Amino acid sequence: MPLSRRAVTLGLLAATLPRAALSADFGTWLAGFVSRARAAGISQRVLDSALSGVSPQPRIIANDRKQAEVARSLQDYIATAASSARIAGGQRALARYRTLLAGIERTYGIPQQVIVAIWGMESSFGGFRGSTPVIPTLATLAHEGRRRDLFEAELIAALRILQSGDATPAQMQGSFAGAMGHMQFMPSTYLAHAVDHNGDGRRDIWGDDPTDALASAAALLRANGWQQSQPWATEVTLPQGFDLALTGRIYPRPARDWRALGVAAAAGGQLPDHGAGALILPAGPRGPVFMIYNNFHVLKTYNYADSYVIGVGHLSDRLAGGGPIRAGYPRDPWGMSDAERTALQNRLNAGGYGAGNPDGVIGEKGRAAIRAYEAANGLRVTGVPSRALL
Repeated sequence: MPLSRRAVTLGLLAATLPRAALSADFGTWLAGFVSRARAAGISQRVLDSALSGVSPQPRIIANDRKQAEVARSLQDYIATAASSARIAGGQRALARYRTLLAGIERTYGIPQQVIVAIWGMESSFGGFRGSTPVIPTLATLAHEGRRRDLFEAELIAALRILQSGDATPAQMQGSFAGAMGHMQFMPSTYLAHAVDHNGDGRRDIWGDDPTDALASAAALLRANGWQQSQPWATEVTLPQGFDLALTGRIYPRPARDWRALGVAAAAGGQLPDHGAGALILPAGPRGPVFMIYNNFHVLKTYNYADSYVIGVGHLSDRLAGGGPIRAGYPRDPWGMSDAERTALQNRLNAGGYGAGNPDGVIGEKGRAAIRAYEAANGLRVTGVPSRALL
């Protein structure tokens, strides 16, 4: 039965929830959220159709606390991201959608291999778009509270999508975090960047036809500053005795300066000039070293984890005919065991330096914490993890 009055909405929406699943706290949160959603312009019709019967989903919370990008080594992550099966799947996608992808590249200026690489990473080329209803997912995450403001905003964005007529609650399926469709857009990303590329009057990122989804990802990257003249990164080698304090994504330099310091292309020959770049050491100085450019940071607007960006970038290179990463992966990055790297993160965190999740993976956040520690204690600022620092 439609709930047509404000008082009925606030008092009875929670009452429609299954009693076995409903906690009083969830009902209180839901009633308050409905009030906020109405103030944000969500219609009574949409509230009735989308929120009646919603209940908290414990499995959503359990899955939300898993973060593959920071829990696995770079070697393992890249092996999955650019596996032979995924490369083959990407090549099939490039062949099947050659005309569509060429048109998207002309319109938005994003290489089709990059779009297909993201598609492969996000949904296995549309094979796993998610089967979890988005509205209950976002309601659960908002109610859980760790990031309430974020997920309430995403829930209101999802309700706006329903209100626009682009999808129904049944069609709006996604992941355990609320990301949707072929390219796993969050609702706010959809509202900001989704496009109706095929001109049928709907921005459909959920259906079997990937046209709108692929074009929407290209629109997102263009809006965030993709530069057609640059790659995402170039694998490089460092000379013996190179000063590691010069590395880190916050220290870009022109190619001529890096060449003068002895940095060379891993493929051989002189470092190419793609504009200012910065050096990152995602597995320490004995692992792969990348010169990253503006487009690396653009890809981070899709997913902030460095491992994700390297995975997408390397997969796109493979789809464009490039070879595997040349450097090997050290057993103990930075010359430290997992336990030692984790202990270093814990000690930095205890000192208030914000090294991030103590998982033994010391990336740019960890290196920034080390720099802050070094500066505060009168040490040479390098950002380099070491047993001596520990």
